[in-house]
Amino acid sequence: MFRDGVKSGVAIAIGYAPVALTFGLLAKSTGLSLMDTTLMSMIVFAGAAQYISLNLLSLGTGPFEIILTTFILNIRHFLMSASLNEKAEHDALWKKALYAFGITDETFSVAAMKEGTISASYMFGLIFISYSSWVVHSAIGHIVGGYLPENVQVSLSVALYAMFVGLLVPAVKTERKALWLAVCSGLMNCALLLWLNVPKGWAIVISTIVSAICIQWIVEKRKETEYAQ
Repeated sequence: MFRDGVKSGVAIAIGYAPVALTFGLLAKSTGLSLMDTTLMSMIVFAGAAQYISLNLLSLGTGPFEIILTTFILNIRHFLMSASLNEKAEHDALWKKALYAFGITDETFSVAAMKEGTISASYMFGLIFISYSSWVVHSAIGHIVGGYLPENVQVSLSVALYAMFVGLLVPAVKTERKALWLAVCSGLMNCALLLWLNVPKGWAIVISTIVSAICIQWIVEKRKETEYAQ
């Protein structure tokens, strides 16, 4: 079953390569060392969370705000883990806890679409190949970044914002709520920074949480109104 998991994860490993390489390059331009970059990929293993952490680090955000922001960003992992647990075979709890660390959007999708149940051995194989690709290519990206001219390294920080726009556009195409959430949180973040002088890290956290709650409340109210009609 471990071998089956590895086979299933090859496509994920290939897909992770360019994203992890880019992360390593950006981490280098942000000022992280090779050890810091590699450890972040080893310990966090979450693409979007690592990218936004780089952005927050470049803004001088404190560690507590970074941890809280990435926790909010990755809270969906609770739902993914709970969903996969319904499909999982009866394995030791420590095994489930171990492979739960490696559940990402991609590994979850592959495991969820697999016919029948999933075993710990299968999940270990799936996660091993994916995790290895992410960590190794993050380190390679950082090493390659060291050979780039300094002005190119500095300009790479712009790629962070381009990546966030790239993540937002597909979501907006499928669901208008994502657009309103982005606009609302952006305006609130500006208001907190410019008018209330809230620290950058806390401004991001507060605007994200409040905007998500408000937009979801509005959406639910609209649904209730439509059902009533």
